[in-house]
Amino acid sequence: MERRNFIKNMGLGTVALTATGVSTLSSFGMKKAEATFNMDFAPHFGMFKNSAPGGIFDELRFMADQGFRSLEDNGLLKRSIEDQEKLGKLLEELGMRMGVFVVDGGDNWKTSLTTGKKEFLDNFLATCRQSVETAKRVNAKWMTVVPGFYDRSLPIGIQTGNVIDAFRRGAEIFEPHGLTMVMEPLSDTPDLFLRNADQSHMICKAVDSPSCKILYDIYHMQRNEGNLIATMEKTWDEIAYIQIGDNPGRKEPGTGEIHYGNVFKYIHEKGFKGVMGMEHGNALPGVAGEKSLIEAYRNVDIKS
Repeated sequence: MERRNFIKNMGLGTVALTATGVSTLSSFGMKKAEATFNMDFAPHFGMFKNSAPGGIFDELRFMADQGFRSLEDNGLLKRSIEDQEKLGKLLEELGMRMGVFVVDGGDNWKTSLTTGKKEFLDNFLATCRQSVETAKRVNAKWMTVVPGFYDRSLPIGIQTGNVIDAFRRGAEIFEPHGLTMVMEPLSDTPDLFLRNADQSHMICKAVDSPSCKILYDIYHMQRNEGNLIATMEKTWDEIAYIQIGDNPGRKEPGTGEIHYGNVFKYIHEKGFKGVMGMEHGNALPGVAGEKSLIEAYRNVDIKS
């Protein structure tokens, strides 16, 4: 039985014992878990650290009690094998699924696949192989990849070819395991090579593998090019994963300029059943800020 159903059925007031014997507060101390979100929003660790201060496993239980069905953990690859296995077991117990983690081979912002240099490619492929084993422990399906910075000593076509070659090699590692790397165009600095949806779409077509798709981060794409719905429509066949963040500020929906009600309506009407990662900060501090964040997602969740 899922933990939140156990709490609901037993009517416990504030504290419940989990299968691992650790107690945790449920639903801000209320007697029942909250309704499950219709869209598969995925929080990350630290987002509810004040409401569930007992560590990552307590926070994951809290997320489940609030109606979330998935988790993102960019830093999963750096966690101990023991913690990865515990997370996998708890996700299964809670009926949740794992969203993306980052194929993080170190300082991959500057050690760029655009260069074609063997040491960078070898590091990327070794990290892909490590990621396969990590994915098995938590039943993950998607991993974030970024090609890194421009190499301004090379023509753009040569850089693009180097990235395509690297991602083809990565896809060869992931494909036999049914895993998908999702490349993420970013807006953090103009030095980053991958910045636009059409550029990502072209690379996916060139790699030509079900294991190489697009992570469409709405925050980054609003900053880089805007016109979100039209851009998603043009590149939809290669989008496998979506992330959320309002702009400016990179906080929850409703804190910036993006009309998330319309964006989510479009995504829902496209029949998207994947994970939508909440890759942003909290607009307000403390427990009150965490309650406000959850309410913001209740307000934009598509009603089925």
